[in-house]
Amino acid sequence: MSRYVSFRDFDWLLLAFVLMICGLGVMEIHSATVHTKFAGAHIKQVYWILAGVGVMFLMSLVNYQALMEQIHWFYIASVASLVAVLLFGTKALGAKRWIKMPGGNHFQPSEWVKLVLILAIAKFFADMRQRELSWGDFFKAGAIVGVPMLLVLKQPDLGTALTYLPIAAMGMFLGGMQWKQGLTVVLAGVIGIGVVFYVPAVHILKSYQKQRLTSYQDPDADPQGSGYQVKQSMIAVGSGGIWGGKGSQTHGAFLPVPQTDFIFAAFSEEHGFVGALGVLLLYFIVLMRLTQNAQTAPDRAGTFVVMGVVAVLSFHILVNVGMVVGFMPVTGIPLPLMSYGGSSVLFMFLALGMVMNVRMRRFVN
Repeated sequence: MSRYVSFRDFDWLLLAFVLMICGLGVMEIHSATVHTKFAGAHIKQVYWILAGVGVMFLMSLVNYQALMEQIHWFYIASVASLVAVLLFGTKALGAKRWIKMPGGNHFQPSEWVKLVLILAIAKFFADMRQRELSWGDFFKAGAIVGVPMLLVLKQPDLGTALTYLPIAAMGMFLGGMQWKQGLTVVLAGVIGIGVVFYVPAVHILKSYQKQRLTSYQDPDADPQGSGYQVKQSMIAVGSGGIWGGKGSQTHGAFLPVPQTDFIFAAFSEEHGFVGALGVLLLYFIVLMRLTQNAQTAPDRAGTFVVMGVVAVLSFHILVNVGMVVGFMPVTGIPLPLMSYGGSSVLFMFLALGMVMNVRMRRFVN
C-alpha cells in the first residue's frame, strides 16, 4: 500500500490554514506575556509547532489501518499510563496530571489518550455490520470511552475528561444511533448532572469544580472569587470594540493566564470583533476541510477517524470561545493551535497527521 502513497495527495491547503492559526497564536502569546514572567513563551510555542509539523508528517506515513489492527495494545497502554499518573504523577495545584520525565520535562498522558480513543472508536464502529446501533453496542462504545474518562476525572481534570465525550458521541451518531437511544442518554445526562450538583452524598466533583461550572451564570455574585476569571474575560472581549484596543486587561494582568485558556479573550481585546471573527472563520474553514476529507475517505474506518478529529476540535473551539464570553463554564479547555502548551499542540498535529494519513490513501484499493 505504501507504494501508492504520495505527498502529492497531502492536504497542503489544510496545513496552510492550520499554520495561519498557529501564527496568530504565537503573535498573541508574545503580546500577552512580553512584560510578564512568562516572557519568551512564544519562542517555546514555535518549537512545539515545528515539532508538531514534524510528527504530523511522520504520522501521515503510518498506515492508519495497521494502527487500528493494534489498537487494543495502544488502549491498554493508555489506560496503564493514566493509572501511572494516579500512582506516581507529579502533583501541582491540587491535581495529579503529569508524569515527570528525565530532563525536567512533564508528560501529560490524558492528551494522547484522545488520539487512542479516536482510533478505538473508529475500529469498533468500522467492524460493525448492522445499520442501527443496538443497546449492547451502545454500552460497549460507552465503556471504551468511560474507563479512561473516569481515570482522568480522578486526577482531577474535568476539562480533559469532557473532551472524550464528543469522540463517543460522534462515533455513536455515525454508527447508527437511534433517536430513542439519544433521547435516553440526554435524559440520563440531565439526571446525572442533577445528582452530582444537588445530592450532597455524591462526591464526583470537588467543591471548587462545582463553583467553576456554575459561576459563569452569575459572575457578579463572587467577582473576586469563582466569578473573577469570567468577569475579567468578558471585560477584555468587550473592551476590544470593533477593531481592537490597547489590551489594558491583558497587559494590566487582570486577565488570568492569557496565553493559555483565555488567549481568545486576549486576542479579541487587542484585535476587536473583526479579528475575533477572522479567527473563527479560519477555524470554520479548517473544520469544513476536515469534513471534506472524511467524505473522500477510502473506507468506513477512515471516515470515523477524521470525524473523530472534527468532533474533538469542534468541542474545544465551542467550549473555549463560549467560556471566554460567559456562555460556557470555565473548564480549563485550551483553544486548539492557539493556546500555549506543548501537549495540546502535539496532540492536535498528531490528529491532523491521522487525517492526512486517511486522505493520502483515498485512491488506494
